[in-house]
Order: sequence, then C-alpha cells, then structure tokens
Amino acid sequence: SIGCVLFRQRAAMTFDKVEELRPGTYGHNLQLRVLSAKPVVLHRPQGGRAGGNMRIAECIVGDDTGVVVFTARNEQVDIMKPGAVVEARKARVDMYKGSMRLAVDKWGTLKAAESPADFKVKEDNNVSLVEFELITVMQ
Repeated sequence: SIGCVLFRQRAAMTFDKVEELRPGTYGHNLQLRVLSAKPVVLHRPQGGRAGGNMRIAECIVGDDTGVVVFTARNEQVDIMKPGAVVEARKARVDMYKGSMRLAVDKWGTLKAAESPADFKVKEDNNVSLVEFELITVMQ
C-alpha cells in the first residue's frame, strides 16, 4: 500500500487591533511595539507558594490603533524591551481595579515578531485608562 501525505498551505496570520480589546475576552493575536517596561516588586508572604520568585513587569504596548498595559511574567519580561516588536498569540484581557490588562498565559505564546512592524503606535488612545464597572442585571 502507498501512503499519501497532504500538506495544507498555512494562511497568513491576521492580527487583532488594540482598540478592539474588550474585558474578559481571550484568543487575541496581536503584533505590538513595546513602549515601556517597568519591573514590579512582589511582596510574597513567608512560606508562600512553592516555585520560587516570580518576575513581573508592567509594560505599555501598542499598535496603530492604541496602547494597553501588558503584564509580562517570568521569561516574558526578557522579551518585553522598549522598542521591541512582539507577537502575542492567544492573549487574554484581564481586569485589574476596573481597567484592562493584556496577558499571555500558558495557553498562548509571546515572541519577537517574525516580520518588522511598519506601524506608528497611536499613543493617545490608552484602552487601559477606560474604567469598566461590573453591572449585574436581574431578570
């Protein structure tokens, strides 16, 4: 018997835009330029969770539609250098004190962009500055 292998052509990656991000959503693919990265000091209680210290940085990232705060964790901190262009795959939007924060967890990937970015970041549209309030609707 003769085996047959079929190859499917990979579709070009399409990227979401920062201005499209909404609270509690996930599965976003974005190409972002890192504008700033600020390490966050964690105060862990003694006898805290096993696994050692966690590194966290709050980064301002954006595209041609706006900017958002990105929470980088552990090895992601090393990638998020000001001026770098990164690709976030399967990113999610978390809420922190009523504002949006973009993050990539174990289900997604964050890496240096494969192709150079040809966009200018729209810094005057910070979607993390928009405050959201959870409203419970009773039926």
